[in-house]
Amino acid sequence: MNSPSSTRLTASAPVLLVKNVVAAANHYRDAMGFEYERFWDDPPAFVILKRDGMFVMLRQAEDPSHVVPHWTVSDKLWNIYFWVSDVEALHAEFVRRGASIDYGLCDQPYGCREFGVQDVDGHDLGFGQPVK
Repeated sequence: MNSPSSTRLTASAPVLLVKNVVAAANHYRDAMGFEYERFWDDPPAFVILKRDGMFVMLRQAEDPSHVVPHWTVSDKLWNIYFWVSDVEALHAEFVRRGASIDYGLCDQPYGCREFGVQDVDGHDLGFGQPVK
């Protein structure tokens, strides 16, 4: 049924399984500028990260073998992709912060200038800006 609705999606949050939620959250903070307010559970097992109105949730896997980055099952596939307003400035920031750059700035055939990073659990994150 196609009827207009006043209800709108307002945000989304990818969820990644990680081996150690505290180490992973601190990596996202230090290497990529995300922030978090608190961990949930005792011992910590869950956190919500935020940067520039974007969210990422991290959940500690009960079994480390369950942490399976997408690129390990499908070549060159990210776990998360973010569109950004200034990809070159963000790339420079991440380099300064010591992020693990998976692939450097490049123009893709699908119309984005982008780069990728890899987190401490091997998840790939892409950051791109449409080429004008």
